Amino acid sequence: MNEFLLVFRRDYKTPEAQPTAEQLQESLKHWGEWFGKLKAEDKLVAPPHRFDGAGKILKNDKSVVDGPYLEPKESIGGLIIVKAGSYEEAIKIAEGCPVLELGGNVEVRQAL
Repeated sequence: MNEFLLVFRRDYKTPEAQPTAEQLQESLKHWGEWFGKLKAEDKLVAPPHRFDGAGKILKNDKSVVDGPYLEPKESIGGLIIVKAGSYEEAIKIAEGCPVLELGGNVEVRQAL
């Protein structure tokens, strides 16, 4: 069994991209159900992690600036590590991710 990183991305920068309160509540319910299913199937390696919108960027000259960059197309909303036998299985797991319901995407990377 291999480990795969699933990175959740969503753009909330424009007003039309903002979900309603009802959509957010429904999405939170789906996230809980999805995580519960992964845990029950023993597919979840690392629990969910969320990140705030702020941060720091270390540049190659060793200077540190506030980040992320001002106009990102997307921002990282969170990540998990799952167990799967192949990329195809990891993508099948990612297909259940609730971020897709709100127009987001899931990046899938295999651990080396």
